[in-house]
Amino acid sequence: MNTSTSPLAPVDTRIRLALLWTATMLLVAFVDIFGFYRPDYREQIEAGRVFVFDIGQPFMLGILIYVMIPTMMIALSVLLPHRSNRITNLIVAPVLALTIIGAAIGEWGYYLLASGVELAFLALIVTLSAKWSVRKKS
Repeated sequence: MNTSTSPLAPVDTRIRLALLWTATMLLVAFVDIFGFYRPDYREQIEAGRVFVFDIGQPFMLGILIYVMIPTMMIALSVLLPHRSNRITNLIVAPVLALTIIGAAIGEWGYYLLASGVELAFLALIVTLSAKWSVRKKS
């Protein structure tokens, strides 16, 4: 059987990275959406303050930038040239992991579970990126 037509043919590293970033960002989005079902979170929003931050334009801009960077990694993992792709993934994934760890402190079980899976995906991104090499054509 020809392996190039096999449904289990190897998947390019760029696609693997994009899929891992997509799965990570879906979990991030769902955890945030599920937060709206929490009475404590809704009370904070109604009071105009989340954790220690006032909800206003600077807060919303900061949140947008926070989710925009890893969301852009979905496309950048496919579009960037190998070297810059690899370096970008090796920088962005650990930085995002640190923010996920910090945000999970004192959170509910659903949040901790999703954070654990997000961290596993980010660890896979770092591992794939670190091991990623390009075969030189003869």
